[in-house]
Amino acid sequence: DFTSSLSITTPDQMIEKAKGETAYLPCKFTLSPEDQGPLDIEWLLSPADNQKVDQVIILYSGDKIYDDYYQDLKGRVHFTSNDLKSGDASINVTNLQLSDIGTYQCKVKKAPGVGNKKIQLTVLVKPSGTRCYVDGSEEIGSDFKLKCEPKEGSLPLQYQWQKLSNSEKLPASLLAEMTLPVISVRNATTEYSGMYSCTVTNRVGSDQCLLRLDVVPPSNKAGTIAGAVVGTLLALVLIGFIVFCCRKKRREEKYEKEVHHDIREDVPPPKSRTSTARSYIGSNHSSLGSMSPSNMEGYSKTQYNQVPSEDFERTPQSPTLPPAKVAAPNLSRMGAVPVMIPAQSKDGSIV
Repeated sequence: DFTSSLSITTPDQMIEKAKGETAYLPCKFTLSPEDQGPLDIEWLLSPADNQKVDQVIILYSGDKIYDDYYQDLKGRVHFTSNDLKSGDASINVTNLQLSDIGTYQCKVKKAPGVGNKKIQLTVLVKPSGTRCYVDGSEEIGSDFKLKCEPKEGSLPLQYQWQKLSNSEKLPASLLAEMTLPVISVRNATTEYSGMYSCTVTNRVGSDQCLLRLDVVPPSNKAGTIAGAVVGTLLALVLIGFIVFCCRKKRREEKYEKEVHHDIREDVPPPKSRTSTARSYIGSNHSSLGSMSPSNMEGYSKTQYNQVPSEDFERTPQSPTLPPAKVAAPNLSRMGAVPVMIPAQSKDGSIV
């Protein structure tokens, strides 16, 4: 890969960086007096996915820089030197992503000299979002586990537990598990209580979480269950009472609406029989007052003991009796005093 003139002094190497950081990829070269042609510098990327072909990511040719060849790295790859002819073709790749993992190749041409070098770039993820918690019941005599779980982080990961108070009282079996992501506690005692820390580390960073452990006496589970049952029953009774009240109120409102619609205020009350009878008697009195003895002959044969019906204009059913001009009402039924009307006999005397 080397000619007798141009040479790249940077050796092949592997670089590991964390996601989001900037990777410096060195590529320094020397020229000889024989190298008289134009200077061309080219960087290529062979992605970790073998299905993708090599991609040109940045190019220097004819005293111009071209850095828009590869869309995934556009705006994130730059030459570190302002004077590339001085022998420095190194680049920076900013805001590293997992897709940037691969083999980068630096090619330098200045006729007749040609040289190239390869750099393996690995992007790792720092541990982050680490969570510490207790899996199980924190009671005396019980078994539970202390767990330490990072949300993300590139493998391999190393774990380190530490008790921040009274660590000398921990049993040897627990101390042996301080480098594991999970610590198993059996037959717990109050000596396990205290503050714990867990640190997760990989090659590019670390993260930590804290855990407060309180080992307490066993709780009265039977009383707790009984209390829960009683509380549930009371809640059901209260709900049933509320539903009953609501239904009762709805029935009352419905009944009031029905009664309101049945009463018609615009219909006058019916007339009583007493008022009808009184009006009839008044009219008879006025007509009788105008009679003379000469025209009272038709009334002398009227049956006063007959009870008139409510239909005052109906004619008598007997053909032998002459029709009366006015039927006298039964005044005793109407609460009035009967009045005797004189009549004229056949010989002309007043009866």
